[in-house]
Amino acid sequence: MVERARLSPPRPEAPNAWPWHEAKWVSLPASTMMSGDRRLEADNYLGTGYGVRLAIESRKEGWSRLGTLARTWQPSRLKGIQVSRGFGTPFLAATQVFDLRPTPRKFLSLERTDDAKNRFVRSGLILVTCSGSVGRTILAYRPLEGVLVSHDLLRVEPLNSDHWGWLYAFLRSPKCKAIMTAAQYGHVIKHLEVSHLDALPVPDVDEDLLPEFTRGAEQVLNKRDTAFDLMKEAEDLLDNEIGPVKPKENAEVGFSVRSFALLGGRRRLEAAYHHPTADAILKRFQKLNLASEPLREVTERIWWLTRFKRVFGDEGMPYMSADELFSVNPSITKRVMVEQAETPEDYYVKAGWLVMACSGQTYGLNGSVSLLDKRHEQSFFSHDIVRIMPRKDRIRPGYLYAVLGHPRLGRPLVIRHAYGTSIPHLDPGDVATIPVVRLAEEVENAIADRTEKAVSLRAEADEIENASAARAEQVIDDFLHAV
Repeated sequence: MVERARLSPPRPEAPNAWPWHEAKWVSLPASTMMSGDRRLEADNYLGTGYGVRLAIESRKEGWSRLGTLARTWQPSRLKGIQVSRGFGTPFLAATQVFDLRPTPRKFLSLERTDDAKNRFVRSGLILVTCSGSVGRTILAYRPLEGVLVSHDLLRVEPLNSDHWGWLYAFLRSPKCKAIMTAAQYGHVIKHLEVSHLDALPVPDVDEDLLPEFTRGAEQVLNKRDTAFDLMKEAEDLLDNEIGPVKPKENAEVGFSVRSFALLGGRRRLEAAYHHPTADAILKRFQKLNLASEPLREVTERIWWLTRFKRVFGDEGMPYMSADELFSVNPSITKRVMVEQAETPEDYYVKAGWLVMACSGQTYGLNGSVSLLDKRHEQSFFSHDIVRIMPRKDRIRPGYLYAVLGHPRLGRPLVIRHAYGTSIPHLDPGDVATIPVVRLAEEVENAIADRTEKAVSLRAEADEIENASAARAEQVIDDFLHAV
């Protein structure tokens, strides 16, 4: 829906014709637009980041350009040959780097990829998005090792290692993000260049504070690495119990199913629902004499909520959609006015629940699961997420999380239920039928221990990272308000 707005008060005879909005404007000397990049877009001067930048640069001393503190660079635009999984090197786009579980969907021929060595990233390297949603910053960690990473992420390497933690915290601070947003250019897809980051004004920080920021960055990196390792151990335990799964038919070539398989239950006629991999997984469970229970048998409730008109405002509650839910420490930028929902309390969640993305592409977020912690209880969740409440007397949430999210043994059984062509969906009724394999109690507990610890470490890393960014924000404020 497109809502029109007027820039002048409505006429008395039609007071409710259109909403009335005041134009946001500011006057600037012409010389401002004649230096630097000679920017003529109003957005660059109306954002708060432009004012913050002017305030820092107005000081004669006490700050430096980022270009004097770090080497910021970008690989050349990617030119490569895409090949199948078994013959190529995994590749991650910029947005995938921020996924809780970065899963490569493309594989490139290393020999035919230009400047391939500069597309790998080492642990601890600062990465900044420069296209689309610009200014998102993350430290490269374990899942990015041995993976080709998109050129749409700027690389920031401090010239002095003592400044590593400080520069990372500074780039994640709200004021720096605002400055970067004010420097972006482009109409539909926004962009940042290396020169824009080099020109960022960075307040000097006391030498005594540098170790504090370094310790924070090290803790974030170590906790995320450990969390990733624990999730990998949990998945390996499940892999070892089930063993190899070998479909009898190649889905890429074609396969056949018996006609009676189309006539029971929901009478699904889509080929994806009858994928041979899902069938092979279920037959493997039977061969090993492993019991499997429908998800509804081990949960209290599986449901989603009705749509409602979302109105956002600064006074609202933090709002999380699937994009934020499955990202590493996302910045919550939207706040929703909860009064508009008939029963707003239903849109909150509890620690220990699982949630599942139920719309989107089957190669993307659709079917992804997440185990919630205490932080999530403070946010208002989108209606378009399936809530799953485990019965803790029947199954541990950590084990259920590992089973549903396992890329080889769980996800094929989940995503086969997606229906629709343009934007596939998962229905709670179908989700309730997903089989959950049961293992020996000690094995399930070992898997749950690792996944639940991994979720806890992720939360701790996010809290430390946010605290470092808040401390950097305070350093900027102190600099701006110093006499």
